[in-house]
Amino acid sequence: MLLTLLVTSPRVAPGLLSWSAWSAIAAAPRRMASAADSPLARAVAASGHPVDVLPGASVPALLDLARAGDVLWLADDAEAEAFPAALAAAIVGGGDVEVEVLHGSYDVPGARLLDLVTVMDRLRAECPWDREQTHRSLARYLLEETHETLEAIDGLDPEEPDYTHLREELGDLLLQVYFHARVAAEHPDGFTIDDVAAGIVDKLVHRHPHVFAGLDVADADEVERNWEALKSAEKGRVSVLDGIPPSLPALLLADKTLGRAAKAGVAPGPGTTSLGGRLLDLVVEARAAGLDAEQELREAVGRLAADVRATESR
Repeated sequence: MLLTLLVTSPRVAPGLLSWSAWSAIAAAPRRMASAADSPLARAVAASGHPVDVLPGASVPALLDLARAGDVLWLADDAEAEAFPAALAAAIVGGGDVEVEVLHGSYDVPGARLLDLVTVMDRLRAECPWDREQTHRSLARYLLEETHETLEAIDGLDPEEPDYTHLREELGDLLLQVYFHARVAAEHPDGFTIDDVAAGIVDKLVHRHPHVFAGLDVADADEVERNWEALKSAEKGRVSVLDGIPPSLPALLLADKTLGRAAKAGVAPGPGTTSLGGRLLDLVVEARAAGLDAEQELREAVGRLAADVRATESR
């Protein structure tokens, strides 16, 4: 006797099943589920295949069903997680029932993002703190999580990187992105996370004609020039400096401004008469050497901090 446990991904529409799954459904003498209104049971019944219901089924009950004849069990999310291991344990040492676990659908890359949507929707509805947040109240957390992500990147060993910390911080940063989208979705003129994703997809496709439109480019420098030209046309900018946030850290602001100034054919004069001018000269020097002045200073400060802690520990 055969018990087929049909399990599916909760992140895929229940009717989007593999051909082997639909073939098993069509051939099964009995199709059963613990609830008629479960998504998978509804999808199978809607396709014209009757589904019998056995509420509150347990592993022993499933085995008893199979002893009376082959059965295809349409597992809900909880059963898909718990039943395979429990069935394997129940038939250890042999038995009169053959058990097959059939995967009807699998998660695709990015599927767990749907879990974030589900969890955040519930928090926004049921958690007093999450419910009262606004774009403005969340701004500080976006800044903090950005800096914590940068700290995690600084801490990576280039030879043997341990990504545990970075993965966690990127998750915190991703939460902030979705939190803002979730708040905006509650307003009539707002937007959803799908709008955010659609916008960046459209932008990436438009600004990469060498990938998506067959444009020939010589090298990465030409890719960057095309990017800036398309970006300026999209935003209607009149100055190469438009779009540089003035709140950037000073070294990064200097680097961005120098890069845009070079595109306009403007080079800074020697800055030996002031501290700010000399700092700007150092950024010019870093750019000429292909270095990121902001990152170089961060790393130098990090080495100093490590020396301080080493001295304190002695």
